[in-house]
Amino acid sequence: QAMLTATCLFLETATKRARATRSLLNVPYGDGEGEKLDIYFPDRVSEGGRMCGWSGRRAQPGTRPQPPHPLSLTASPFCVFLHGGYWQSGSKDTSAFTVNPVTAEGVAVVVVGYDIAPKGTLDQMVDQVTRSVVFIQKQYPHNRGIYVCGHSAGAHLAAMMLLASWTERGATPNLKGFFLVSGIYDLEPIVFTSQNIPLLMTLEDARRNSPQLLLEAALVQPVDPACRVLVIVGQYDSPEFFRQSREFYQVPPAPRFWPETLCRGGWNASFEELQDVDHFEIIWKLTQKDYVLTQV
Repeated sequence: QAMLTATCLFLETATKRARATRSLLNVPYGDGEGEKLDIYFPDRVSEGGRMCGWSGRRAQPGTRPQPPHPLSLTASPFCVFLHGGYWQSGSKDTSAFTVNPVTAEGVAVVVVGYDIAPKGTLDQMVDQVTRSVVFIQKQYPHNRGIYVCGHSAGAHLAAMMLLASWTERGATPNLKGFFLVSGIYDLEPIVFTSQNIPLLMTLEDARRNSPQLLLEAALVQPVDPACRVLVIVGQYDSPEFFRQSREFYQVPPAPRFWPETLCRGGWNASFEELQDVDHFEIIWKLTQKDYVLTQV
């Protein structure tokens, strides 16, 4: 308990540090109260093809430097981060601990807020995340790639972006990669657990929002065939997280039927088991610049 408390305090401190610099906070991507995101810019960004740092945007004494205007043509890679919490806890306001090591490498980070249960349904969450990705593409059309990273329930939402119908959204995002960290891809087992109490998820809801099942109906890949999908699980993740990650990546051994998976569907996918980390440490360690997932 003491270790957990210390870790939470450390993550809160890292989040506060990130929110104090180079950021646009609570940017609305929709009309809903929870439809806001935070954008954290790198120290140096390419704007209209010209590299510029914060030195050209000095703030008055007592105020912080202002980042590029949200409508500027910022040509940076963007990492979109989706927090976990079984779709019923967590917040963008406590999930910026991933920011500083990533922005230090010249990547802008977007932490997306979405309506968790019981206020939000799974359908609403998927729709909100989809609209947030479209928003980033429209605001920054000259981005050098959008990389979607999600942890646990956030990895589920990120996986749903693999299968989104972007033509219906009026914009095709420049998706270059997905980082699916300790995710949940088949929601049916959750329907009959206590985790479903705030979600009120029916079997139909679960099937409609299960990336594992939706792969069977996926007729297209991302616009860029080089878009990579990295499925990641921790050595000490629970057996169910490990099973779902492995089966989403490739065909499970000796099944009664052969479901579609990333490998069988021809996706540019790979699988990584990170050593010496559990379900929480695997994402918490993104505060470390030399952590293997930060480097990836």
